[in-house]
Amino acid sequence: MTSILTNAAAMAALQTLRAINGNLETTQGRVSSGKRVEEASDNAAYWSISTTMRSDNRALSTVHDALGLGAAKVDTAYAAMDSAIEVVSEIKAKLVAAYGVAADREKIQEEIAQLQQQLKGIAESASFSGENWIQAPISDGGTPPTLTPSVKQVVASFVRTADGQVAVKTVDYTLDSKTVLFDLSGGKLGILDKEATMEDGGGAPTSLGFSVTTLDITKLSDVATTMDGIVAGPYTDEDVLDEMTQFIDGQLKAMTSAASSLGSIQSRIEMQEDFVASLMDVIDKGVGRLVDADMNEESTRLKALQTQQQLGIQSLSIANTSAENILQLFKQ
Repeated sequence: MTSILTNAAAMAALQTLRAINGNLETTQGRVSSGKRVEEASDNAAYWSISTTMRSDNRALSTVHDALGLGAAKVDTAYAAMDSAIEVVSEIKAKLVAAYGVAADREKIQEEIAQLQQQLKGIAESASFSGENWIQAPISDGGTPPTLTPSVKQVVASFVRTADGQVAVKTVDYTLDSKTVLFDLSGGKLGILDKEATMEDGGGAPTSLGFSVTTLDITKLSDVATTMDGIVAGPYTDEDVLDEMTQFIDGQLKAMTSAASSLGSIQSRIEMQEDFVASLMDVIDKGVGRLVDADMNEESTRLKALQTQQQLGIQSLSIANTSAENILQLFKQ
């Protein structure tokens, strides 16, 4: 039946054209943005996942920057510790040179004094971003001093658990008598300001009055007197030099151990930096698989829809001409 009030063919052609235009608009949006899921209405689940993962990736980017800052602090501490080891090794060599040369010990002490000042200068300058990991307060300053170590933290990772909880993990480095060169709290618990001790008859340690930075080979007799008061001597200058050399060697071993700890932290931070960088790339790829548009597919679809649009317009035009055909009948 042909009606001049209701053009069913035109209505059908119009509906088809509307659907084509809607699909064309969607495809053009994907082509222009490069995403097939740009809003929550496109795919609520994928949009939610991708938004959360992008947020986590920003946090990981900050973690990567924090690792770089932490690495700089550790590198500074390690460089200072390594330099200090060289200086203490030189002091040890000077002590060995002091054996059997009583007349020249004042000259040797002048060299030792310069090396001791160098140690202090190294420790004072080993600061990065206001933090010094080899010179810090580690005791309460009381009598006797009590060890109160502190922990330095380097942000290492950002973690999201299966239940959606987030946490920031750190790489920790403890500042205590095994890792700090100078105890700024005055407790003399640092490696370089810790005083040499000698056990008395009961096994209790008693200070000999000198540390790495305060020993003086021109005052060997004073130290010998102190040693004689702890355990009856008599002690010669060579005995005191033996005690000093053994003490320096022990502190040198402690410094080497501290440097090894810093080296381990260096290695771990470097590996974590590489891992975080790789993780960020993997997350980017994963999000891309969820929301990115296949441009080859979308460009092909766009061309097809443009053709369909043209055909739809042509169909609608043909459907609208049916009413004009009825008018021709009345003209006859």
